[in-house]
Order: sequence, then structure tokens, then C-alpha cells
Amino acid sequence: MAKRKRKERPPRQAMPQRSPEERIKDFNEVPLGFDEKLAQIEASRCLQCPRPFCIEGCPVSVKIPDFIKLILEGDFIGAARKIKETNSLPAVCGRVCPQEDQCEKACVLGRRGEPVAIGRLERFAADYEREHGEVSIPEIPESTGKKIAIVGSGPAGLTAAGELLKMGHKVTIFEAFHKPGGVLVYGIPEFRLPKSIVAQEVDYTRKLGAEIRLNVLIGKTKTIDDLLSVEGYDAVFIGSGAGLPMFLNIPGENLAGVYSANEFLTRINLMKAYRDDYVTPIKVGKKVAVIGAGNVAMDSARCALRLGQPEVRIIYRRSRQEMPARNEEIEHAEEEGIKFQFLTNPVRFLGDENGRVSAVECIKMKLGEPDDSGRRRPIPIEGTEHQFDVDTVIVALGTRPRSFIAKTTPGLEISPRGLIVVNKETGETSRQGVFAGGDIVTGAATVIEAMGAGRVAAKSIDKYVRSK
Repeated sequence: MAKRKRKERPPRQAMPQRSPEERIKDFNEVPLGFDEKLAQIEASRCLQCPRPFCIEGCPVSVKIPDFIKLILEGDFIGAARKIKETNSLPAVCGRVCPQEDQCEKACVLGRRGEPVAIGRLERFAADYEREHGEVSIPEIPESTGKKIAIVGSGPAGLTAAGELLKMGHKVTIFEAFHKPGGVLVYGIPEFRLPKSIVAQEVDYTRKLGAEIRLNVLIGKTKTIDDLLSVEGYDAVFIGSGAGLPMFLNIPGENLAGVYSANEFLTRINLMKAYRDDYVTPIKVGKKVAVIGAGNVAMDSARCALRLGQPEVRIIYRRSRQEMPARNEEIEHAEEEGIKFQFLTNPVRFLGDENGRVSAVECIKMKLGEPDDSGRRRPIPIEGTEHQFDVDTVIVALGTRPRSFIAKTTPGLEISPRGLIVVNKETGETSRQGVFAGGDIVTGAATVIEAMGAGRVAAKSIDKYVRSK
């Protein structure tokens, strides 16, 4: 009997994007997204597996084969709405989430070739719905009469708020900054995540019924106990993120011209320092060094490049193989001309007579045995100290939570790292009626993981307030 001929599937479709020569001159978005034809070709690659491992790899359990099938059938609005059954921020996730380590990593096609471009299809569906004016507000059930306070308007807070509103609860979001969106507005550059998209996602939450109070720093302006005892909220969800920068703690780190990545990116993204019609101060010289190799380091380096196209180099103490940044972000940085200095670690910064950084002294490293992170431990090589000129340094080594809430909330269990301790299955903290999720619990992680924590906590909060 003749063997059945296996169906040939098209290759993974490349995302159209702007050329490096063009994009380094502005902060406009780099990837351009799929059009309808490319989206349907890519959707045709999906095997529609009986057991879709991709769903298991998604922190919010998007029904991936279902929405991809709708794209293939040309029902783009239906695809967007299918995603939104479990993911309230698809246009955001389709741009900034590391699908290659989550849903796409679990794709069966990836075992012998390239996985389906799930993230790009998610972005396409969300953009199509928005651009065609088809965003709809689901029917909200009758009010339960319960009030929930959400601390922080980042991905965890917005997700928890959206889920709770759809359950019929009244929700108030408290945001410390003057614009809502959390890390989505202050941490991620315009060329990766246009702020107009974040604004529309926030507006969607408002249309669901959320009240958003800006310029309220919980732990300073109000405490968690104020929300529960004075203002009468039935439960509180803490999704305040991890916004305190980490430093090298080496000589010269307090020189002018040495920024934390948090400060640098906040001035650019939230306070629009790159635009002539804003007066936010920021100065980048001709030689910029970025310390670190995660996504924040890539963002910082690429922002610095766009502020005058100086020479920008990334200094990393391990090799390229150990870089934690997404491959796509590393490749974009390389295409744009950013230099990488591997197996190198700063030991001190030197300044000029005006107290401004003028050079960095580094030592060469070699890799030893793996450490707790699973990556090979960097070891200094004695006698390899060397210096090079810089006039701007951006330290991008990660973040940790601020302590305002921890210090003003008696009975709230905090880990040695300053993180809120929760029941991972429910998001419950040691304080009754107080839940938490996102970076304040895990440390700096991904947008989609924070959203997953928001969904988990919302279910637990619903159960808790209904039982009161």
C-alpha cells in the first residue's frame, strides 16, 4: 500500500520590520506586524494538536489552537475575542512577552523545526480588532456590592482588576505615578511597545468600570490598613512591582553621568525626554556603556543610541550564550550597531575634575562551574584590569521591591529579598484579605507571568469576598 504523502507546510513567516538605518533615528515601533495574508499563512502551520502543549506553556492559558484556527478561517475579530477570554492585554503580550520560552517552546513543530509564531499571531489579532474599531465591552453582571482595591496599574494589577470587574465587583486602582500602566509605561521603550496601545488597554479597563486614582503611593499617601479599615475595601490586591534599582556598589558609582536603568528609562518612556516638546533633563555623551545583558540593558542601549547615535557598548561579565535578554532584542541591538564586550566586569568608575564620569576600569573574566542560576559562574582573571573612556554609564542589573508597603503593613510576611510571601496557588498573603502577585512577589519577571498571577489572585479574591 502506498504511503500517504505528508502535507508540506510553509516555513515560519518573518515579521516585517523597519531597517536599522531608518529606525535608529527615532523612537517609532520597529516590528511592523503581520498583514492578513502573512497571518493566515503562519496560521496554516498550526497542527491543531489533540493535546495542545502550547496552552500548557502559556501562563494565562490562552486557547492557542482555537484562536489560530479562527485566523486561518479569516475570522480575525473572533480570534481576538477568543484570546481575550483569558488574556486581557493581547496587544501588549504579542509585543513584549518571551513566547520563545513559553508557548512557542512547547509547540510540537519546534521539535523538528521552527514553532508557530504564536506571539506574532496574537499581536495581529489584537491589532486588527483595535484598528477596525471592533473592541467590545463584555456584559458585566449585577454588582455584588463588594469593593476591591488594586495597588499598582501594571500588568498584574490591570489583569486582576479586569477579572474582578467581570465578576461584578467594584474595583479601584491606586497608581503611584501620574500615568497608569506601571512598567508598561515607564520601563518599555516606545519602539518596542507604543504607549498609545498601553493607553487603550488602560482605557478598556476603565470602560469595564474601574476607577483609577493617580499619584497615590500606597505605604506613604495611604496604607493597606487605611484601605481596609478606613475606606472599607473588602480585599486588597498588591501588584506594585519591583521598581528599586540594583547597583554594582563599586567606587565612582555616584559620579554624574552614571544612571540606573530605571531612572534612565523612566525619564525617556514616562517623561518623554527624547521629545523636543518635553523639558525632562537627560544627557547622553558620545561614549555610552551599559552594564548588564537582560532586556532592560538592551532597551537602555537602544534608547541611548537614539538620543544622538553615540558609540554604545554593552558590558557583560559572561558570554553571549548566557545573556538573559530575548534573542530578538539582542539581534535588534546588533543590527543597530551596538557593540558587545563579553567576559568583562567593571571594578570602578573614574571621574573628571567636574565630578563627571570619564572612564570605566574593568577586569576580564572566565567562566567556571554553573551557579544557582544554572549559568556558568564568572571568575575574575587577575592582572587583566584595563580602562576605556566613557561619558555616560547605565547600570542595568535588575530591580527589587521598594519597602513602603512592607514597612507600613503589620503582619505582612516578607522574604529576605524584600518580596511579599504568598500562597502560590491562591496569591494569599499572611494578612487576611490581602493578596499579591507579579514582580512584588517573584522579583523582576515577565509581563505574562505577572498577568497570570493577577488572574490567580482575582479568582481567590472573588471566593474570599463572597464568603464574607
